[in-house]
Amino acid sequence: MKDPAHEIWIVRHGETEWSRTGRHTGRTDLPLTEAGERSAAALRRILGGRPFALVLSSPLARARETCRLAGYGAEAQADDDLLEWDYGAYEGRTSAEIRREREGWTIWTGGVPGGEAIEAVASRTEKVIARAVAAGGDVLLFAHGHVLRILTARWLGLAPRDGRLFALATASLGVLGEENGTRVMRSWNAAAFSGPRRPASRR
Repeated sequence: MKDPAHEIWIVRHGETEWSRTGRHTGRTDLPLTEAGERSAAALRRILGGRPFALVLSSPLARARETCRLAGYGAEAQADDDLLEWDYGAYEGRTSAEIRREREGWTIWTGGVPGGEAIEAVASRTEKVIARAVAAGGDVLLFAHGHVLRILTARWLGLAPRDGRLFALATASLGVLGEENGTRVMRSWNAAAFSGPRRPASRR
């Protein structure tokens, strides 16, 4: 961003039943679990009503409800570019199940039959980044694990597959910004909720 004080704050939605059990959750519109609601509400302590020039949310219920519970539901705008990766034939399946059919498969390198190419996800995140840069102040995003990890990779000038390096638990927060003209990660995977953390690789 032109002004190094301007930042992109990203929030992954709270726990759902499928994220809890490790099932890939792309476009299936699941609600938060009770634990997910608690951890989403606890994000208020981190965000503290901080003002943002723009608040965007994936239109899916788990992201919208996290946004509301964190205190930003009234001002958030839905953005389809923040939808989670379309997992196609792998929707609702775990990585372990898929690897029984495709040894060594990962979401980052193996592709998803009937779903979305990683390059297409990256293209969507680049649109979100452009919108954030044009907002003229700090921006807050509520979305999903994989799309936010790819967005972070693209912010840092990395390949989309390098999103695999950025573990992001449910109901956790990251902050992206600039330092001396270089795009940087200021904070990552921070959470207000002190309960058990689910593995970030689970969607």
